[in-house]
Amino acid sequence: MEPNTPAKRAGVQVGDVLFRINDTPVIDLIDYEALTARRALKLDLERGGEPLSIVLHKDEYEPLGLCFETTLMSRMMTCRNHCVFCFIDQMPKGVRSSLNVKDDDWRMSFIMGNYVTLTNVSDAEFARIIERRVSPLYVSVHATDPVVRTKIMRNPSAGRIMERLTTLRDAGLRFNTQIVLCRGLNDGEILIRTLSDLSSLAPACASVAIVPVGVTKYREGLTELGTFDAQQSEAVIRTVEPLQMEYLGRFGTRLVFLSDEWYLNANMKLPEPEAYEEYEQIENGVGLLRMFEEDFRYALEECEPCEGPRRFSIAGGTAAYPFFKELYRQLEPYGIITDLHPIPNRWFGGNVHVAGLVTGSDLVAELSGKELTDPLLIPKNMLRETEDVFLDGMTLSDVESALGVSIRTFADGTELISCLFEE
Repeated sequence: MEPNTPAKRAGVQVGDVLFRINDTPVIDLIDYEALTARRALKLDLERGGEPLSIVLHKDEYEPLGLCFETTLMSRMMTCRNHCVFCFIDQMPKGVRSSLNVKDDDWRMSFIMGNYVTLTNVSDAEFARIIERRVSPLYVSVHATDPVVRTKIMRNPSAGRIMERLTTLRDAGLRFNTQIVLCRGLNDGEILIRTLSDLSSLAPACASVAIVPVGVTKYREGLTELGTFDAQQSEAVIRTVEPLQMEYLGRFGTRLVFLSDEWYLNANMKLPEPEAYEEYEQIENGVGLLRMFEEDFRYALEECEPCEGPRRFSIAGGTAAYPFFKELYRQLEPYGIITDLHPIPNRWFGGNVHVAGLVTGSDLVAELSGKELTDPLLIPKNMLRETEDVFLDGMTLSDVESALGVSIRTFADGTELISCLFEE
């Protein structure tokens, strides 16, 4: 419990169990935050097995000051779908247990921006979303055609997506959406219908991200999925870009955004920064490279040339290698030369090319025996958030020992410039 807070002053103690606030049952953090926004509160607790009520007054929206055993105050809701493209189903055996957790929790969608399908939400839970005014949500749609969505997600309730999104719209709530595009399943005319249906819900539907399906080599016994080649990726771009201009005229936003992978796959120039508007879908890799480039250039403008030439080794994914190779040439007038190492993803297989899925063993396999500068620079998203651990379980120190160099990470273009000029 936090000190000098309304709960502490009112006599709430560590170990108390909270059941109700103002006679309303508290199911989870969403209920707690909504109910404690009021000035006058009655807390129904249990202490040492005995019921106890505490009445207190505080400022409106002042935090009550309670801490709980779990962040959500309840168990996380897990996924009951069996999506044909589920990335967790494509993990190799023996990975740490946290990589095999399938969450589909609308509360994490609201709090953290995680994408959820709404197929695992009961009618009673969905009514609570409306009652608690949970907005915005982040919803994985994939297809609005009920038959197609049910086929993709292999969950009988998947076909209700437009019903649920329309209810959110009618309640005045907003949501961002995503489509994982699978060749031959939800592309072509199905994609056009999906975008038409979602655009009919604008502005409640605030954005749509389209990302290509990710396929690893661990798909034994799973539905066969094809990836998009350069020509097919270009076809998707040619389908979406006219719709973006149509929506821009109708809604004042392009509404639909393609992840960077489409342009990299098609060997096409990325859209200009303004095409990504407020970078609403950055977590889906939409505009990630342009944002990196903008940060990089702004930070570089504040720098002075080095006194002598400096060389740095930088590792990354193979997909964006041409983009970064061109971008880093802007460092040469400052006396900085970069050795850029594209790292093939052996761990997941040949169809995974992004830096965020490069593993420690991939780095070691590709860079062992090569002349590297010290430190070696790598994107921070190769590592688990808040931990120095790669997806394959190797630690940062494991890789440093194997390669014989120290490693420094950078999260964006600004941090990369800091790394280069501080070194």
